[in-house]
Amino acid sequence: MEYLSEETEFKVDFNDCDPMGIVWHGNYINYFERARSALLNKIGYNYKEMANSGYMFPVTEVKIKYMKSLRFGDICRAKAILVEYENMIQMKFELYNKETGEKTTKGTVSQMCVKVDTNETQFFCPKCFTEKVEAALK
Repeated sequence: MEYLSEETEFKVDFNDCDPMGIVWHGNYINYFERARSALLNKIGYNYKEMANSGYMFPVTEVKIKYMKSLRFGDICRAKAILVEYENMIQMKFELYNKETGEKTTKGTVSQMCVKVDTNETQFFCPKCFTEKVEAALK
């Protein structure tokens, strides 16, 4: 299976860190979100498109492995990889320290599909999303 991916880079801000200058563990999920947003933009199904399509995708599971700390001032390279898009959205994430090239964090996030007007769980992703993914894969 071919996977779509996208990367984004940003400087670690002071307000992301604990008093030791190390990124607070909860902020790594925010870094995943930056990469997810970049990938959804690439697909053409960003959060605005999602809302307009009548579907939402709440997060149902997050797994994260911290391997090395990012620190204040580091440049983070965040990568999102779409690994499932038919029955749910599932992405793998990798965070790197751009200067050293070291992988600092990895994880996965799963999101289920819910039809907004009925609040019903969908056990598939809508065609308005899957067709955009398949077009982006070409």
